[in-house]
Amino acid sequence: MAHDTTDSTYTSSVYVRELEIDDLAPVYHLGEKLFTSDLYPYLYRTWDQWEVIGLYNTDPEYCLVAEIDGKLAGFILGTVITKGSWTYGYIIWLGVNPHFQRRGVGDTLVDKLIERMIEDGARFMLVDTDPANIPAVKFFQRKGFGNSRQHIFLSMNLSRNEYYGRLISYERQKAERAGYKRSRPTVSRKPEGIAGEVALNSLVDENSD
Repeated sequence: MAHDTTDSTYTSSVYVRELEIDDLAPVYHLGEKLFTSDLYPYLYRTWDQWEVIGLYNTDPEYCLVAEIDGKLAGFILGTVITKGSWTYGYIIWLGVNPHFQRRGVGDTLVDKLIERMIEDGARFMLVDTDPANIPAVKFFQRKGFGNSRQHIFLSMNLSRNEYYGRLISYERQKAERAGYKRSRPTVSRKPEGIAGEVALNSLVDENSD
């Protein structure tokens, strides 16, 4: 999944390094700005703090950030999947700060990540993005990706559905009579260990300002 990563003019050096714990909040908030509900609803639905923290915990070697003049210019988050005799590199998230477009950020991040994945045995690369994100699609095609397939997402507003709307009203009335509200289910991806807990606290603190 990627934001606009158009890169054609390299005007300054891009420094790429592994994601560190202090980068988690800035990366998450940059993704919030890039993956908005009005532009890319598919990416918006799946981007949250657990995406960053979870991948940082499970695949730190495939979580990279790019800097230009000491400022966050972009990030890339990925993983490696092994099935049978095949090892796949998977680019899950790629985002470039709008202030650093056309500076080679996306190109450099993708190249560095693929180099690492090749070292770890990857011989096939995968990436997906919102079909409406034409700049990202063109970017990956230019990088050599092809054989595109579109995934259909269907949605339904339950409150406007004749049957499910009545069920929602019934459940709401039942909860009100019982004097409680059903709590939201716990998110599936949880931070692991002290690093994840510290990272989560930093995100929560920033969001509470």
